[in-house]
This record gives sequence, structure tokens and C-alpha cells, in this order.
Amino acid sequence: MEDVPVRSIDYPMTAILRNSVVSFGKINKPTMTSPPLFQRPRRNRKSAAIRALVEETQVTVNDLIFPMFLIEGQNRRSEVPSMPGIFRLTVDLMLREIEECMKLGLRVFDIFPAIEDHWKDETATRSYDPQFFYLKALSEIKKKFPEACIMTDVAMDPYSSDGHDGLLKDGKIVNDETLQILGKMALAQAETGIDIIGPSDMMDGRVGYIRSVLDEQGFTEVSIMSYTAKYASGFYNPFRDALDSAPKFGDKKTYQMNPANSREALLEAQLDVNEGADFLMVKPALAYLDIIQLIRNNFTLPVAAYNVSGEYAMIKAAAKNGWLDGDRVMREILLSIKRAGADIILTYFAKEFASAKTS
Repeated sequence: MEDVPVRSIDYPMTAILRNSVVSFGKINKPTMTSPPLFQRPRRNRKSAAIRALVEETQVTVNDLIFPMFLIEGQNRRSEVPSMPGIFRLTVDLMLREIEECMKLGLRVFDIFPAIEDHWKDETATRSYDPQFFYLKALSEIKKKFPEACIMTDVAMDPYSSDGHDGLLKDGKIVNDETLQILGKMALAQAETGIDIIGPSDMMDGRVGYIRSVLDEQGFTEVSIMSYTAKYASGFYNPFRDALDSAPKFGDKKTYQMNPANSREALLEAQLDVNEGADFLMVKPALAYLDIIQLIRNNFTLPVAAYNVSGEYAMIKAAAKNGWLDGDRVMREILLSIKRAGADIILTYFAKEFASAKTS
């Protein structure tokens, strides 16, 4: 049988190595030729115009919600020490701030009350008092800026003498009795004309309870942005300083989620969808990008992420010390949150980002 000739195949490196064969007892020096690279990703990075053309993710002011802190009185402002550039404002100054922000393109604001201790009690009664400064201010803001979208916070901790998000009895947070207070709070806020309710308390069943209360009273168009996966995080301290709302004892681990858990976020999200939520939120954002992506991949509702106070504070502190380029890192962090799957970002960088975009 004759030998069948075997055809040799040149692979990319074969052409280079062929020049290194022994010839007449001598070793030829290899001729360095460029390998035939058919895919060169750098071609799509070679100029600013091409980089912009192929950019996959963009953050715009339309993606952002600006959290703000409201205090009682007139013509008062105080900077939050752990959050440089963020202020607690009375309603007259907040109206000016909102007007300035809207000129920059920001249109959505999440307003939190910072309440003095003498107004607080165990059952958060001021939270649904129509004569209380927070609810009166919300009405004034919507009257002044009907085109603005105003979001509010539903939880007991700003109003509670115990500093917890739910009603405390015999050393425990009682779930179902808390829902009744949250329902009153949400209804009182809806009556001011606001657009989005944000239940941040993490009580079981609160989305469905609030949805039922609102619908029964004719507020079917008021949206609910549920704090779906709100983790028991160490990133909240500057926020609690701003509102003076830290728990007077214990922690919030019996109702906020364990940072070690991801599958649990799917359960919380499915419950919120079933109960009538319009948006699903993950809080915090930066350390929970995987959770943002998990919810984005499994649900069709818009996903929000809260770039929280501790995330803001650590960037500001590092930038102040010259360790980071604060503007560049701000943009990179917001981009990472959007890239992970967030449609909406609540961030204290909102005004700063908008200002940079319009300058």
C-alpha cells in the first residue's frame, strides 16, 4: 500500500517558526512578522468619535432621582457633616433648590423629612398629621412645580422615638400593626399631590397593603417604588446622621435583608410584583451590583438602585484627600450601576452630575 501524502496546515505561528528551521547546519534567525489578527478590538477605540459610536451604556439626567432633606422653619440650611455638598433645607430654600435643579434637567426628587426629637413618638403620629410641616411642604412644592415628579418616603423611623422603621412592642418590631401606620402615612402623602410613594420599611406585605389603601381612596395613579431588596448595610450612617434617625437600640436585621443573600431578593421582588409595585429598588447600589443584575434579568418592571449616603461620602472623602479624581469616579460609579441593569438611580451626585453635563 502506498503512503498517502499528508497535507500540512499552517497555523498563525507556523509561518513564524518555519524561519527558525536548521538549514545546512545553521539556525536561521526568525523573521518577526505580524500574526494575521482578524479581530482587533482596539480599532473600535482608536478615536473619541468611534468610542462614542460604540458606547453601550450611557447615564443621563433622565435616569436620576435627587434625594433631598427637608427641615422645619424658614430660611434655614445646614450641611450634613458626613455628606459634603448636601444640605438640610427649609421649604422656602428647597423650592429654590428644586428650581435650580430643574434648569439643569433634573425632574425627579425624593424628599425626606428631618424631624426634631420633640415631634417624635412611639407610633409616629406626626407622619400622617396634615398640619405637620412635611406634608404641608409637599403640597407647596407640588403647587409650585406641578411638572416635577415628587417621591416620598414611607417608614416610621424619621418620626419614631425608637428610631425603627416599624412599631416596637415588647422589644420586637411587629409587622401587621405597622402596616396600618404605613397605610395612613402613604395616604396622607398621596393627598398632597405627590407622584411616587417609596415604602422603605421592609415590612412583609406593605406594598399590597399600601396599594389597597391608595386605590380605595381613589389614588390609583400614585405609583409605588418599593424598596424591594434593602439590605442591612453599613453604608447608611451618613443618611441617619442627616435625619437623626438611627435606632435608639439594637439594629434593623430582623426586617432588612442579610447582605449574604441573593436568592432572597428574587422572593422579595416577586412578592412586590404580585402586590402591585410599579418599580423595584435595590439598596445600596455599589456593593450590590449583582443584585441589580439579578432582578433586571428576572423581572420586567423598571429597576431602581439607590447610590446611598455612605457610597457618596467615601468618594467625597477620598477626593478631598487627593486619593481619587472625584468627578471621574462619580461618573464611573453611576455608569457601573446603569450597566448592571438599573433603569433609575437615586443619587446624591444628581445635581453635581447634571451641572457637569450642562457646563
